[in-house]
Amino acid sequence: QVQVVESGGGLVQRGGSLRLSCAASGSSFSIDAMGWYRQAPGKERELVARITDGGSTKYADSVKGRFTISRDNTKNTVYLQMNSLRPEDTAVYYCYAQELAAGRIYGHWGQGTQVTVSS
Repeated sequence: QVQVVESGGGLVQRGGSLRLSCAASGSSFSIDAMGWYRQAPGKERELVARITDGGSTKYADSVKGRFTISRDNTKNTVYLQMNSLRPEDTAVYYCYAQELAAGRIYGHWGQGTQVTVSS
């Protein structure tokens, strides 16, 4: 059973920084893509950033130039460095780990960590 555990959320002022971490464990197969999604109250969950095991990245337009995703493949750990935070970045941030097992894809989610940016 794959477990995905996030850490690093909190309260920060506008313009501040936070670093989120997420570790996926318990897989007997490979974790290829990992990423961060967020969901604000009353809104749908949206992609923030995604990274493959090869290092290819994808960002939401709203965070480009401010957020950086990185990964330690040896630990199946992904990080999200968030700089120049804005009140509109306030949301619950969820980590996603994509497992490749016997040719099939399985998605695993963390429980989420709250990020609040005050104005």
